[in-house]
Amino acid sequence: MALTVSASSFSPFLRSIPNSRPSTFALIRSSYSPAASPSLMEMETRKVVVCGGGVIGVCTAYFLAKKGAAVTLVEKSAIACAASGKAGGFLALDWCDGGPLSTLARASFNLHRSLSQELDGPKSYGYRALTTLSLTISESQNPSTPSTSTSKSTGDSAVPPWVDGPARNTRTIGNTETTAQVHPQLFTRTLISNAIENYGVEVVTGKLQRITSEGGKVESAVLEDGRVIYADAVVLALGPWSGKFEAVSSLFRVYGLKAHSIILEPKDPEAITPHALFLGYYPAQGGKPLDPEVYPRPTGEVYVCGMSAVEEVPEDPEEIAANPESISVLKRVAKTVSSRLGEGEADLKAEQACFLPCTDDDLPVIGELPGTKGCYVATGHSCWGILNGPATGAAMAELVLDGESAIVDLSRFSPARFVGQRRKH
Repeated sequence: MALTVSASSFSPFLRSIPNSRPSTFALIRSSYSPAASPSLMEMETRKVVVCGGGVIGVCTAYFLAKKGAAVTLVEKSAIACAASGKAGGFLALDWCDGGPLSTLARASFNLHRSLSQELDGPKSYGYRALTTLSLTISESQNPSTPSTSTSKSTGDSAVPPWVDGPARNTRTIGNTETTAQVHPQLFTRTLISNAIENYGVEVVTGKLQRITSEGGKVESAVLEDGRVIYADAVVLALGPWSGKFEAVSSLFRVYGLKAHSIILEPKDPEAITPHALFLGYYPAQGGKPLDPEVYPRPTGEVYVCGMSAVEEVPEDPEEIAANPESISVLKRVAKTVSSRLGEGEADLKAEQACFLPCTDDDLPVIGELPGTKGCYVATGHSCWGILNGPATGAAMAELVLDGESAIVDLSRFSPARFVGQRRKH
């Protein structure tokens, strides 16, 4: 039986993160002894501004502060207001094996597990292990009807009873040791809550206008309203908005992949077992198969996503609106997969869209920007942003404070790889 956690059991703090004082730094709790002189503490405390309140920025701020930096996080709108609040939150240990993301993904999957133990992830943000299935659904076959039958079996994998649509070619592609999930918005907000309360991170609401430098070294972050935050280092973790800055756009392209999702609340949430579904979905009218995904959550909700396309990223994340046609397709997918997710059997809680940050070589960009010492970037994580957030943040903290990353070799992700290349438009 699925564990159902009421949304009300999550901390109220996660639903409303208060704004901090706009232009001051809060020193973190220090590992120095009480006898240590203030001047020594101040001399050795690096001041870092992290721009962007999504999962990458928040993880970076968290690990920087935990390592002893005085961190100010700047966010234009709200923590996890864009893709980090609207993603699926799926985690996989080994799905990137054999490619350049392998060590990053494995390190981050394990960090998610340890963070869950540290922050009470199952209760705080819905962390849990999952069984993950791949299956084929064809609309032209018999439509789903309410079912009380036991699990159907296709090949060597059992289809959970709530998946009563025309499923075939079912395979287990992840087990409870290799796949898991978080509620991404709750995860990101739990982490920033902990960073504020335990490590003194300062959260400032404002829009970054520019970064100033002196003698080739970062000096400050200047906000649109004129506030100036002086810093030893600045980290740009602005997702698809990273490319709005000349220091980034002159070197490489970051573009947005618009992804759609709906969130449903079934009348009988305990009937929905923790099985993530990756579908090969064939519409009745024919054409190219779709690849939607279905993630039941321990909050009692079911998240369904897909229908992605490259589009222009709007200036303000609050302006992002879902395409009605894409939402209609996802509703049809949901009711075809399970009668429990159809109209009348489940309430529609949200229909939404977000932009995933992508690069031309399909790899994230993590490292110091050439030409400006102390200016760093962390973006381009595409669909693996929630998975790779913790290891990216930990690696960035090591890079900024220690000069190199020990947890993951970042050389493959360095922005320096684009130097001398002709940038695409």
